[in-house]
Amino acid sequence: MKILVVDDELVSRKKMMKIAAEFGQVEGVQNGAAAISAIERSLMDRKLYNLITLDVSMPDISGTEVLSTIRDLEDERGLDPDEKAKILMVTAHSDIETVKACAGKCDGYAIKPFNKEGIVEKLKKLGLL
Repeated sequence: MKILVVDDELVSRKKMMKIAAEFGQVEGVQNGAAAISAIERSLMDRKLYNLITLDVSMPDISGTEVLSTIRDLEDERGLDPDEKAKILMVTAHSDIETVKACAGKCDGYAIKPFNKEGIVEKLKKLGLL
């Protein structure tokens, strides 16, 4: 499984990367612009991400904007639904309404602070494990 972890908070990013590394090849980026660049590269190379964990609150481009951009890029490339990345929004409790507004574009969400057991459960629900 190819995984992209997007989070501007170093501790959260490293923690998610450590959890995800047990399930596949992990790349981590610290902001929305870097995430979009990584997605564009993966689409050009046809080395698609299976899972993207995406922080909702980032200083440069919000997670919801990055989410919309990812889905637009996937659509422009003509990806079938089963080729599109599963996207797990990562959020603080205060952002939960924002995440619910992403319904239909994202595949689930995890609330900070997250733990390995919770992430494993989410991945099972997404059919990735």
